[in-house]
Parts: sequence; structure tokens; C-alpha cells
Amino acid sequence: MLGVVVGAGLGGLAAARELRNRGVDVVVLEKAPSIGGVWRDNTYPGAACDVPSSLYSLSFQPNPGWPRRYAEQHDILRYVEDTSRETGLDACVRTGMDVTAARYDETSRLWQVTAVAADGTPTTWDADVVVFAVGQLSRPHLPHLPGIESFAGPAFHSARWVHSVELAGRRIAVVGTGASAIQFVPELQKVASSVTVFQRSAPYVVPKPDRAYSRAHLLAFRRFPATQGFGRELTRFMSERLNHALGDDTAFTKAFVAAFRLHLWHQVRDPALRRRLLPDYPIGCKRLLFSNDWYPALTQPNVVLVTDHIAEVCPEGVLTVDGRLHEADVVVYGTGFLATEFLEPIEIVGRDGRYLHQEWSDGAHAFLGITVPAFPNAFMVYGPNTNLGGSSIISMIECQTGYLGQAVSRLVRGDAESIEVREDVAARYDKEMQERLAHSVWAGGCTSWYQTPSGRITTNWPGTVQEYRERTADFDTADYLETPVPSLTG
Repeated sequence: MLGVVVGAGLGGLAAARELRNRGVDVVVLEKAPSIGGVWRDNTYPGAACDVPSSLYSLSFQPNPGWPRRYAEQHDILRYVEDTSRETGLDACVRTGMDVTAARYDETSRLWQVTAVAADGTPTTWDADVVVFAVGQLSRPHLPHLPGIESFAGPAFHSARWVHSVELAGRRIAVVGTGASAIQFVPELQKVASSVTVFQRSAPYVVPKPDRAYSRAHLLAFRRFPATQGFGRELTRFMSERLNHALGDDTAFTKAFVAAFRLHLWHQVRDPALRRRLLPDYPIGCKRLLFSNDWYPALTQPNVVLVTDHIAEVCPEGVLTVDGRLHEADVVVYGTGFLATEFLEPIEIVGRDGRYLHQEWSDGAHAFLGITVPAFPNAFMVYGPNTNLGGSSIISMIECQTGYLGQAVSRLVRGDAESIEVREDVAARYDKEMQERLAHSVWAGGCTSWYQTPSGRITTNWPGTVQEYRERTADFDTADYLETPVPSLTG
């Protein structure tokens, strides 16, 4: 039995390991030249995780050597690479293979997965199982600004950082104030002659309790793994409180608002600047950000915060609606990702010739974020409505891979030849999700990457990780249509 996994980030590797442990031969197809997912792509200055490293780790691969409480990009990428090598999954990975299509053949009950190599050569695999693990943050989003192609100097997205561009002493325009920008702007401020930051809406930024681990910490983690395990569980508990708070106006939410206000007041003493840094939406409606150096960077004499809307990009810089031209030598876009365009641009065709992206024309949806009716033996990792406002996505990924592993075991044992979630089950689940999300903070009136243009929230999970773990703990065959294996007798 062959399983094809699309994507070689942490989600893809976890899925590949699960399939292999269930007795499936695995091929992992990765379009980039190397593994690593978002931690391979995001190499901008200051890139780091905003989830404590003890929790941002696969449960089967603890890392007692994390150098900091919040790991930096290069350390996480090394962790992914080490995990791939130490588990032997690197032998399953085919890099430079851009998956363009996956079609279900109803006669053979196999998925025909087609990928194109860097030289343009297509290859097709006939797979019993396909797992899409491309993530929600893999395709950078560039804003639709008039004249964006006209800028005369270097311009790039933060997830496609051009390290050959000299930034020292340059005038840099930064469009966006999201999770990436608050990390790279303080680094740019240190070297640029000027940094002009264009803010569409102010984010909530709270202190980041980061620190380098001491030698005593690292020694304890190695000799007494339970010490790191204790930290992991404590972090899990606190992050679950945050997940709960995002669904209800709790004392925990009020504490975060108080922390934000105190943080802003302490680090920005200019009342006029402080007013422009006050969000006009409820905390959590957009992603809550953690940083100790974002606000100090904005107060430096070589940094200017612009809150007027951008009218257009010109060869010389950025023109705002007030008629002012902000001259720049370099433009950096910290404008996020096409998070709601799940599995684009892969052409995925299931049973009865049904196209997945037509099924999702009103927004992506999947039962438990994992599987969709009419797409037998096809699964997703980090699919629709499985993102978190707090806590670690790694926990959700491991729930998903464990669940799909149970389904695949039925195929391996010969209990079924194909497994497909029932239409009514998926519809009932999606209705529940949207009703719960409509009462969440993410429906609080802001515009965010959690939503489609129509306002449907397709990225986030409305509950706690514990609830999701319980709902994915057991694969219930009553939720599925199963095609029996043809009898060899008769």
C-alpha cells in the first residue's frame, strides 16, 4: 500500500511517520529544494516562534537542546531536519516536486498524484492514500496596491527574503504590522538609515517572556526529561486558558488587555504615537502578538509610523492618500499569507468528478478539518478550522495524524478498500463550527486572515486543544461510508 504525503514541514513529517508506523509505504513530495515548511521559508531577520519551544515540539521527538524558551528560526529548522534524519523519514522525501493535481480513479480506487520536477518533467504516483500537509501559511500574500510592480528598487515579501539586498544605510518601507513585521522591523531599525512602517490597523502586542536557557536548564532537561515535560504541561495549561478566553469574555481576557495597555504605556511615552498604536477591535479578533522590542523600535528617531492608507506604490516609494510620497530604496511586505485558500493551486478531483475547490467555493470546510465527502482515502493536516488563536499547532497536528492513522489502519487490515466521510456528518459538523465561530472573538468586526472575503471563518478552531483531542481520539466508522474489499472467492 502506498501513501503520498504532500508537504515536508512538521505536519507532513508527522503524517509520514504515522503512515509508516501503520504499515504503509510512504513518499513525501515537497516542491521546495529542501524540507522545513514555514521554517525553511521564513528566514527574515529576527524570525522566531511565538509558542514556547517545549510545546512547539513533536511529542515523539522532544528536544532538550532548545537554546531559548522561544526558539529562533534557525533552531527550529535544525530541529525539523534532525527529526527527519533521526526518524529515517528523509529517505521518503522527494524534494523539488511540485504537486499540481490529484485525481481519484473510481475503478482502481487509487489517487493519481501528479508532480512536476524543477526541469518540468511530470511524474504520477498511484496512491492508496493521499495526505495534504501544505499548511495554512505557505503562500505569501502581496497586497493589491496600484503600481506595486513599478517600484524601482528591490521589493520582496518577508517569507521570500532576499538576503543579497544590502539594507545598511538604506531607506526601507515596510508594509504591514503583523506577526512577521513585529520581528523584523526592530532588526531593520538597527541598520537602516530610515524605516517607514505603514500600518493598516494596530495589533495587540503583549510582553514575550523569552530568555536564553542556562546551562543548568539544559543539563536538567537532558538528565531529567521530566523537568522539560513539566514545563511543557504548564505551558499547555496556560495556552488552553488563552484558547478558552478567545471564546468567552473571561478574566483571562481582561488580564491580557491590561498587560497590553501597561506594555504600551511603559514602552511608548509619546501620547500621540501611543494613540495611533491603540487597536480599534476586541483583543484576539486579529492574531495576538508577543514582542519586547516592537514598541521600542517604533520610538526610535529613524522609524516613522504611517497610518494613512496607501494610495499607490511609485518608482520612488509609497504614496499615501494624503498626497505624501514616502521615498524608499527598498520595500518589504509583511502582509501575511493566503491562509484561506486551502490547497490552492493543486487541482484535486474526487469521486464523481467533483472538484474540491468547487466544493469550497463558499469557503473551505472539512470534517474535523481532516476529510471531505466525495474524496475517499484523502486526508488533510492543518486543514480548515484547525488553526489556534493560542497554544501550539503541533498539538493539533498530532491529533490529526493519529486520527487519520486509525482510518488508514482499516485499509491496511483489509476492513475496507475506501473510506469517505458521510455528507450529513460533514454538514452537521460544519454547521456547528460556523455557529460557534459566529460567537467567537474572531467575529468581532475586524478584518483578518482568519476570514474569507465574505466573512466566513475558515481557519480557526473554536474550542480548546483538549476538546479537539477528545473528538479525534477514536475513529468512529459510523461517520463514514466504507467500500468493502472485493472478495477473492465467489
